[in-house]
Amino acid sequence: MKRKAAILSSLQFFARLRWLDGRPLLDTMQPYRREIFHKTFDTFRPDGSPQYNMVVTGRGKKNDKTSDLVLAALYTTVARRRSVQGNDALILASDEDQAGDDLSLARKLVKVNPELHAEFEILAKELRLRDGSGSIRILPAKDVAGMHGKQAGLIGYDEIHTQRSWDLLEALQPDPTRADCLQWITSYDTIYNTPGVPLHDLKAIGKAGSDERMLFSWYSGDLCTDPAFAELPPEQRANPSMKSWAEGAAYLEQQKRRLPSNKYRRLHLNLPGAPAGAFLDQANVLAAIVTGRRSLPPSPEKRCQAFVDMSGGSSDDAVLCIAHAEGRVAVIDLVEKQIGSPPFNPRSAVARFAGLLKDYNIHTVTGDAYAGETFKRDFEDHGVSYRPSPLNKTELYEAFEPALNAGEVELPDIPKLQEQLLTLVVKGARIDAEKNGHDDYANGTAGAAWLVREKPPMIITAAMVTQIMRMPRHTFADTCRAGRMRSTPRY
Repeated sequence: MKRKAAILSSLQFFARLRWLDGRPLLDTMQPYRREIFHKTFDTFRPDGSPQYNMVVTGRGKKNDKTSDLVLAALYTTVARRRSVQGNDALILASDEDQAGDDLSLARKLVKVNPELHAEFEILAKELRLRDGSGSIRILPAKDVAGMHGKQAGLIGYDEIHTQRSWDLLEALQPDPTRADCLQWITSYDTIYNTPGVPLHDLKAIGKAGSDERMLFSWYSGDLCTDPAFAELPPEQRANPSMKSWAEGAAYLEQQKRRLPSNKYRRLHLNLPGAPAGAFLDQANVLAAIVTGRRSLPPSPEKRCQAFVDMSGGSSDDAVLCIAHAEGRVAVIDLVEKQIGSPPFNPRSAVARFAGLLKDYNIHTVTGDAYAGETFKRDFEDHGVSYRPSPLNKTELYEAFEPALNAGEVELPDIPKLQEQLLTLVVKGARIDAEKNGHDDYANGTAGAAWLVREKPPMIITAAMVTQIMRMPRHTFADTCRAGRMRSTPRY
């Protein structure tokens, strides 16, 4: 594809527009934003095609993310009007409210700029070029069903931090015959910061620099791609538009006092967040994870215990968790699920778990009373005793939280476990996974941590009675004080 001359460069186009308050648009646009537009729209490869076909940009709240996306749509539709495939711009917002706000901003910009108003017809749900060559549509993400194969010149995503899978982005992949199509993704950091989640994966590509067609622009408390901001304090790194705020840094101090810490971190430091009503503190969960440790091997020196969260096999995973105590610290040695994904045969999971338990020299597993006696008998068929937990799921999580907050839990580096712990929410009197979520890894981990931190009561056996009767009184007292009396634990 040979480059066709644009009517105007991006900055030339914006120089002719005014912001909502009547000021020249470029006067309101900080240098870092101008640089993003210049690189995106005004740099080209040797064959004349755009250098970048994807923009991934993130920064804190009130830093013009949505404004830039709407401006990119206006430029694409008006100034890049050169494709026989049309000049449509499609923006997907996180929900109805976000879509309404984005559309309202686009309408206001058109109305305050006579040149744009002459170009566009303002309709209920879109801005349409009067000559019929293109339009700007802004929709909530849930309304994109059936839009596969759209040939838009710009496909924008406003706030995809709630997206847990690639389904939306895959449904709207650009037509491969359109070399000038641009995907523009702008968002706070994701709630679900694990592999397989779009923002997590895109950030990893951006940090690695492995995609020359992606422009990665990220401003957060722990990562900044802009050298002009990279060495500044976290609040300034995440908020490059701060100087334009009337209240300046005082606004962040106010938000820090008013918001829960997990929300402040996500909204204003652009760090991975947690859903509304999250039960566990994000920072404490992340601090408990031993980076790079997937599991610990069996050892005869460790006295391990196990908790299992079984499943019927249709939708949830069955998960086994093995742990041991080092003083008051619960160290999670192993978290494993059945082979494969649901649906699966739960009895195959029992056989797998029984083998793992024997590797760790564990002959008793604790779990809930799911399915009555079914799994109890299945485990016993493999030589493993199954004990029902005296605590329900909510009680296990309530016992887990103070241990986590005290730094008395070591967790393996398993993305799914991290996600489930961070997305546990309070639902009235219950603690559970969020809607359409899962907590099998989290439940097994909380159960195993509780087991090894609880001091099991001593059970006096007949052999112990005989041992006691044969001891001189002073020897018995010394043995008890030294803690050398052998006992059979309850679990």
